[in-house]
Amino acid sequence: MPASAKIHTARPLIRSVARQAPPTIERRERNCSVARTLDIVSDAWAFLIIREAFFGTETFEAFRSALGIPRATLANRLKKLTQLGIFRQAATGSSRKEYRLTKMGFDLYPSFIALMQFGDRWLAGGRPAPLTLVHMRCGFDSHPFVACSHCGEGVRAQEVKYRDGPGAGRHRAKAGRNTRRASDGSRFLLGRPSSVSRALQIIGDKWSFMVVREAFFGNRRYDKILTELAIAPNILTDRLSRLVTNGVFHRRQYQSSPDRHEYLLTDMGRDIYGPFIAMLRWGDRWLSKGKPPLLLTHLACGHDFAAAVVCERCKEPIVAADMRYKLAYDPTSFGALGPRSVV
Repeated sequence: MPASAKIHTARPLIRSVARQAPPTIERRERNCSVARTLDIVSDAWAFLIIREAFFGTETFEAFRSALGIPRATLANRLKKLTQLGIFRQAATGSSRKEYRLTKMGFDLYPSFIALMQFGDRWLAGGRPAPLTLVHMRCGFDSHPFVACSHCGEGVRAQEVKYRDGPGAGRHRAKAGRNTRRASDGSRFLLGRPSSVSRALQIIGDKWSFMVVREAFFGNRRYDKILTELAIAPNILTDRLSRLVTNGVFHRRQYQSSPDRHEYLLTDMGRDIYGPFIAMLRWGDRWLSKGKPPLLLTHLACGHDFAAAVVCERCKEPIVAADMRYKLAYDPTSFGALGPRSVV
């Protein structure tokens, strides 16, 4: 072979192909006004700050003293709640700023009261309720309930049908939500005794709420819930187990070989419906841009309705400014304010 000849090396017949990751399946979840509300109040620190505001707390140091919250965490949550429109900042004669509830923030009050009544009924553990409400409009102790805005009668889940509203549909779920573990529910119990805290300790976790919501849509079998929510199987198993343990569901076998079970709401579980639709009303009003995802019809009166939280005595809607309370505890023991405000 001449020295000047070129040497050609053999090329492989099969080229290597870079291994590609499988395409990510986009998970989409229902548009839901309750979920939007819980995105705010299911954050334990945000909830506790809003609750203290209903007790009249307004300054940074007063929030910190009542809750024992780290300063950086408090600053972060107050900033977030102000950006969301729950609080507004108000300048005072001194250099300090106060954080006052807006109309949007005060409108969360009926949802908190509905959760409080649920907690009083089911989660007191034989202890007296932390506080008793007094409705100044009628002058009586009050145990408010969730009523139909049209006929004024109490609302139960089995007496309501639903249909899609103008905001119905699905949206892309937040990344990582389908594998998210339960948050630390004990944080809801920080500070003063609270039946609202006890309720959110059970259903404040976003996945727990979504599983219970599916039960109200009639989905009670594991595979159906798994498909509807596109939830990781281990997370769904964990939430169902927690909800059974806490008395929200009871498990019933419907098939053997292999064993399969369905999850049915207990009386306690069905009673969560009132707080759910109270939060739905708030989410529809403030977060749906005039397009509620769901419309409710009260079968007892035949009319569409929104949830109204009303005084059991006079049947008037509960408004924060009209309420006073009797405490079953000393608020100063928790670094909190005395009974000068509305809850």
